[in-house]
Amino acid sequence: MTMDLSTLRTNIRNYSETDSNVLTDTVLNVIIKNVENRIFRSVDSDDTKFYATSDLTVGNRFVTVPNDTRIIRYVQLTNPTTSDQFFLEQVDSSFLAEYFPDPDNSSDYGIPRYYANWDSDNWVVAPTPDAAYVVTLAYIKQPDTITTSDSSTTYISNNFQDLLINGCMVETLKYLKGPDNMLQLYESAYQEGLQTFAAEQQGRRRRDEYTSGAIRLDIQSPQPKIK
Repeated sequence: MTMDLSTLRTNIRNYSETDSNVLTDTVLNVIIKNVENRIFRSVDSDDTKFYATSDLTVGNRFVTVPNDTRIIRYVQLTNPTTSDQFFLEQVDSSFLAEYFPDPDNSSDYGIPRYYANWDSDNWVVAPTPDAAYVVTLAYIKQPDTITTSDSSTTYISNNFQDLLINGCMVETLKYLKGPDNMLQLYESAYQEGLQTFAAEQQGRRRRDEYTSGAIRLDIQSPQPKIK
């Protein structure tokens, strides 16, 4: 089952018993984007995982992050000469200032071991690279939005429609200044959907039966009565 933007708008208007004169497309797009961001900030989902590969430059310790990067998950470095691979350790930029105080001294260049967030556009490594090492950046990217066009769909709208609709109804009732009991009802439904979404994305999809064992639930089984 899929749900595009046009269908989502119709559902919100039907649920709130309003029309496009009150809930215009522009207003609903803002509401929907707010909910998409709320979900994104609450749960890491597999559809936002992404990878980028680039080459470090000799003597340049700064690396530009992709434009859609929100969170760096890990950084892996490959030595082009030996093909050895290892992970860089994330630290604070203040640690790098103490560990490698003279990053422009070419005699101290070497294989990077650490990285840190520098600003919104760059991260930095230490030591300053002495070769064009290959780095693979695993990161959480800016999530796709359903508000691109009327026929747009997303991972959330295609697989977790209840979560998206209930979240949109919370924001819609806030906008309409709806009754508190209905706001609480949809907020409760949203939180329940968020918990099941998180259990799948950060729980069940992070394990397999071979290494973790099958998920088992305790079943109440009363002892039979002996006559």
